[in-house]
Amino acid sequence: MPGSKLGVGIIGVNPAWGWAATAHIPALRALPNYEVRALSATSPEAARAAGEAFGVAGVFADHEELVAQPDVDVVAVTVKVPHHRELVSAALAAGKAVYCEWPLGRDLDDARAMAALAAEQGVPTIIGLQARQAPAIEFVQELLRDGYVGEVLSTTMIGTSVPGDVVVEPNAYMLDRTNGANVLSVAVGHSLDILNYVLGEFVDLSAVSDLRRPLITIHETGEQIVKTAPDQIAVIGTLTSGATASVHVREAVAGGTGFLWEINGTDGTLRITAAAAYPEIFPLTVAGARGGGEPVELAIPAALTQKWPALTSLEGAPAYNVGRAYAAFAADISDGTRTVPDFSDAVRRHELIAAIESSAATGERVKA
Repeated sequence: MPGSKLGVGIIGVNPAWGWAATAHIPALRALPNYEVRALSATSPEAARAAGEAFGVAGVFADHEELVAQPDVDVVAVTVKVPHHRELVSAALAAGKAVYCEWPLGRDLDDARAMAALAAEQGVPTIIGLQARQAPAIEFVQELLRDGYVGEVLSTTMIGTSVPGDVVVEPNAYMLDRTNGANVLSVAVGHSLDILNYVLGEFVDLSAVSDLRRPLITIHETGEQIVKTAPDQIAVIGTLTSGATASVHVREAVAGGTGFLWEINGTDGTLRITAAAAYPEIFPLTVAGARGGGEPVELAIPAALTQKWPALTSLEGAPAYNVGRAYAAFAADISDGTRTVPDFSDAVRRHELIAAIESSAATGERVKA
């Protein structure tokens, strides 16, 4: 990838709303070794509007034109999940590095196909499981390595996904489970990813899923839509270390705990909290207790929060962890390292989701 900066082309940009405008563009603008060089949208008019809003000259209504641009080194795919496979595959076929938002695909088959193509093309990839890059998660890893809790005995995670029974029109597609973007794949997927990243994978698990509120109102129209994706996901299982893990993520509830993750050990406990079960977006607080007592907040070391100084102004914003992922990705490309989750990591997480679905459907404990 020649040049002092990595050129990025973003597929799926709306100037008024959306994840590209909220997270990717602010993150990339803050980093000195990236430059947004191309944008694509669903129509020429939308593409021009996005280009004007963000000061990008290269705008396209056809993603094939974007991925063919010689000054685009990295293609970011930020569209709805059902379109990921087509767009990611086009970028990979063009020999581009790809940053794809999570979930990688609608299902495990989608994910495996994209990961196989990436491996065949030999290009670097990154999956948007950016909670791994959060300073709080790096801090928890340090504490565990230093023996803060002793031997990990068990871990418990509870969280709330989207509150209420109303969604905005752009998110209505998430009500259909076949689209692959729902509480299991998104809120549970992101939350379980940090649990497994920090504590190890599941060996086996039992799961329950249910749909307790099947009618959801569309905010803009008042129309009620029948929801087919579960809104209650509960998992209990054993990790590779032998620790017991339990997870319950729910949505459309009034009040309650937003996100609480406890790691309990022989010598102490760590407690990680946030406003909702989206650890990739919401700031995480770390508290701890050794030898009993109520956990007290632990200050995250400046060495971790200042790891990428260019991103300081984004701290607390949705773009912060995305920026940290992009920064680490550039370092990986430069140094030949692998510190960010890639498509093979995405496949592992999709495999876990498939295991949860299998257990919930059969009522049986399954290998994970």
